[in-house]
Amino acid sequence: MRKYFNTEGCCYPDEHYMVNLDSRLKKIKEMVDAGKYFTINRGRQYGKTTVLNSLEEYLSKDYIVISLDFQFMSYADFETESSFTAALIRELQEILSVKSDISEELISNLETICVNNDSGKMASLFKWINRWIKDSAKPVIMMIDEVDQATNNQVFLDFLAQLRGHYLKRKRYSTFQSVILAGVHDIRNLRQKIRPDAEHKHNSPWNISAEFNVDMSFSPDDIEGMLTEYENDFHTGMNISKISQLIYDYTSGYPVLVSSICKINDENSDGKIRWTEEGVTESVGVILSSKRPLFESLINKLEDSESLRECVYSILINGRRVILNIYDKALDTAVMYGFVKNENGSVQISNRIFETLLYNYFLMSEQMMSKPIFQAGSYDKSQFTENGILDMDRILEKFVVHFNEIMGNESEKFLEQHGREYFLLYLRPIINGTGNYYIEAETRDHRRMDVVVDYLGVQYIIELKIWRGEEYNRKGEEQLCDYLEKHNLKKGYLVSFCFNKNKESGVNVTQNGDKTIVEAVV
Repeated sequence: MRKYFNTEGCCYPDEHYMVNLDSRLKKIKEMVDAGKYFTINRGRQYGKTTVLNSLEEYLSKDYIVISLDFQFMSYADFETESSFTAALIRELQEILSVKSDISEELISNLETICVNNDSGKMASLFKWINRWIKDSAKPVIMMIDEVDQATNNQVFLDFLAQLRGHYLKRKRYSTFQSVILAGVHDIRNLRQKIRPDAEHKHNSPWNISAEFNVDMSFSPDDIEGMLTEYENDFHTGMNISKISQLIYDYTSGYPVLVSSICKINDENSDGKIRWTEEGVTESVGVILSSKRPLFESLINKLEDSESLRECVYSILINGRRVILNIYDKALDTAVMYGFVKNENGSVQISNRIFETLLYNYFLMSEQMMSKPIFQAGSYDKSQFTENGILDMDRILEKFVVHFNEIMGNESEKFLEQHGREYFLLYLRPIINGTGNYYIEAETRDHRRMDVVVDYLGVQYIIELKIWRGEEYNRKGEEQLCDYLEKHNLKKGYLVSFCFNKNKESGVNVTQNGDKTIVEAVV
């Protein structure tokens, strides 16, 4: 069977096209060698299980690795200390039974804990572990995947407390060389979730955890290495470096999104656009137009938390500049679930695909789609394409007409907050299903932002800004020209929201050097 790009579950190098994980595994091993206990907490489908599986093999020469997965434990297993300990013993027996350097006598000794009726079964298990590790020929590491399965259970906190206690007294007792937990949530905050009372609110049993700073996202070089292996197998003629960078530009290296784009290109029966810029753009459209577990998980989080939804909306729609503050609960939650990332101390939406998904979520709600400006875009959409070419000049002309008709003399305060939202509401039904758009993060603020539209492989850049006088407008044109130069484009667009009572609405075309600027004033 030939290799393929996998988006469902763990990846294996002999079955799937993968990035090379060696540099990450080396960094993690350095933490293990130093005796660190830590948590790998990343968003859904971020490659945590794949890294753990590869890490187990990578460490096996120097360590005995006990790799547990809490998905195999039921709700009943977490109800009492006895049931939890029995479940752990069951998993340990199964894991140890296939390890050649573990004796049958050692495994059978675990049974004595199961039949022990005293109330300290977990303590008995840890005494057995201490004795085993003391006599072991190799240091022992414990890895636990999907610890989120246990986050609502007090007995799991007691288990973490045991690990913590033995870690703190590791000079006296033999214990695990390293413990690695993997999940979405930051395990250091579990006590806050389970015991909301003041006494225990911030007293986590996992405060011994070291910071895990290994970058698990895929760099352009990572993607290029994976595509080089694929190209060596299939000889598609793709420009590997260019396609790798474009995939990174859309995904910021989010593992499952990278694999999804590659998978769609690999399986696309239309060879004309496969592994081309147009093929990548089309793949992004396919991803955004389909229900995916990752997307459903993100949307569910927004709908479960009003504060999280307001935080993301403020960053995305209102252009709020946010400095990372880990003590802001909503912001910390947005980082944990992968909505946003820290970029040089400032918070940004994690990637272009998430950004478009979130715009669609906020702007395609029943309430938003009932607004006249959205309905106008839906009604007008057939006017703006000819032979697959999007007529952006015409879109701006019609937007000015509709905006002035609908909004009339609304206040500046209202327009500053919602003007750009209205342009995106008008644009969304026009390009829906064929094109995508995203916002350049570095230009997102209360006064201006650049919308980049990808439509059948052609890019259109529209700067949205508040009118602040001729000098400010001139600088805006220069900024747009610089941005057009960066993207090798000759034509750009401005939408200026002007609150001057003597304003002249309409669309004007000017030249700035070799760049053509189409400006719409509303």
